[in-house]
Amino acid sequence: MSSLKPCVDALYDGVDRVAEIIPGLPKCEVLLIRLLLLTGEALQRDVEAKLKPFDMNDSDFRTLMMLYSSAEGSSTPGELCALAEQKPTNMTRITNLLAKRGLITRTHATHDRRQVVLKITDEGKHFVRQMLPPMFPELTAKFACFTAPERKTFEHLLKKLALHLDPTDAST
Repeated sequence: MSSLKPCVDALYDGVDRVAEIIPGLPKCEVLLIRLLLLTGEALQRDVEAKLKPFDMNDSDFRTLMMLYSSAEGSSTPGELCALAEQKPTNMTRITNLLAKRGLITRTHATHDRRQVVLKITDEGKHFVRQMLPPMFPELTAKFACFTAPERKTFEHLLKKLALHLDPTDAST
């Protein structure tokens, strides 16, 4: 991961300058958004680099993990599109890649032959079990700057923000 300190320093300097020019700038909120984006982009680049040796990208990996973590190990392309925030065309590309590698299968639903069902294969489950554990130490190290209670608070606050930003949630 490249150095983020110069970016963080420039961000704070830039927001301070803009706040001097534009009264009422919500500095804290601007900084929070920019820091979340900066951090998220850096983490995303790191995830992509970790997945590259497996000839996968984050969208492919998330799709495989959604199938791996589902109760039945299966889902439909439509459900995966919604959960992975992917367009149908990209989900087709992803599922074609995963199926070609033998990590998932495609079948038709018994109750409706028009509906496609995607299911993780034993090979896909084995792939996940082999791939994930070596990543755990580095993942844990990324959050070592926080105590355990701080990590839980951070998780809670990010979840709270995500749910607040959810346009489908009527309670916000």
